Amino acid sequence: MGFFSFFSKEKKETLDKGLSKTKESFFGKIARAIVGKKQVDDDVLDNLEEILVTSDVGVDTTLKIIQRIEERVKRDKYVNTDELNSILREEIGALLTENNSGEIADFSLEHQDKKPYVIMVVGVNGVGKTTTIGKLAYQFKKAGKSVYLGAADTFRAAAVEQLVIWGERVGVPVIKQNMGADPASVAFDTLSSAVANNADVVIIDTAGRLHNKVGLMNELTKIKNVMQKVVPHAPNEVLLVLDGSTGQNAFEQAKQFTLATEVSAMAVTKLDGTAKGGVVIGISDQFKIPVKYIGLGEGMEDLQLFDKNEFVDSLFGTN
Repeated sequence: MGFFSFFSKEKKETLDKGLSKTKESFFGKIARAIVGKKQVDDDVLDNLEEILVTSDVGVDTTLKIIQRIEERVKRDKYVNTDELNSILREEIGALLTENNSGEIADFSLEHQDKKPYVIMVVGVNGVGKTTTIGKLAYQFKKAGKSVYLGAADTFRAAAVEQLVIWGERVGVPVIKQNMGADPASVAFDTLSSAVANNADVVIIDTAGRLHNKVGLMNELTKIKNVMQKVVPHAPNEVLLVLDGSTGQNAFEQAKQFTLATEVSAMAVTKLDGTAKGGVVIGISDQFKIPVKYIGLGEGMEDLQLFDKNEFVDSLFGTN
């Protein structure tokens, strides 16, 4: 079992609280849409489609869900509105399962035969990228692993300073260079230090600029190539951090970064302050890349491994 895979009562309470705004908004809209209705008919489905889209589930994913419900209504002949929530729950759960979201193992500590385990973190400025790195470092260290952080976002002094603050807070070393230094050089130094000190995990922060795709691709490719000179298997993971509160903007960012580099996992942050939690469902479905972590608050423990079953339970209420 991985370092924070176990879903404790405290984590469940954090998840329930973090998704409360999404749940209240989502089911409030559904309740209003079915007032006076006894049967799931075309009007109810039209309203449900609008609710899913405005909850940032995304148009394509919404159409999949509506099609599934239509097929069930057609098959079962009569579906009353009281059944709608349970049907929605089942279809959203099935969709997440098909996309392997929530099934990803916490494999970050399972590959220690090839130390260090290297995570390259990508994402635009302001999504909670550096905070996510700090929380990951904390939880790795809590699990007894030695961690090195690399401040390869050298284009913003604030990014380096913020990572250094997190490093001090967590008690892990941060490798940095001067402002404007070559990001690949920082990554090289970080991995060299980590290897020399037999570190378990290395997390590399990268520049959060969504400039043209070619420039972004070249920069990230260079960082990867330089890291492989020190650690041939690096990076083990390319983690894309997205701000869940931005809704559809998160989709666009995911699109740009998945075109620019081989993203292998995603973290969706700031779900506790928004009613747009439906974005997790859409992103999982559209990009077929596992959502590995979700951010549910400012606390060190508020970054959780994404569990599909627990997510659906919190959104719909535990059976």
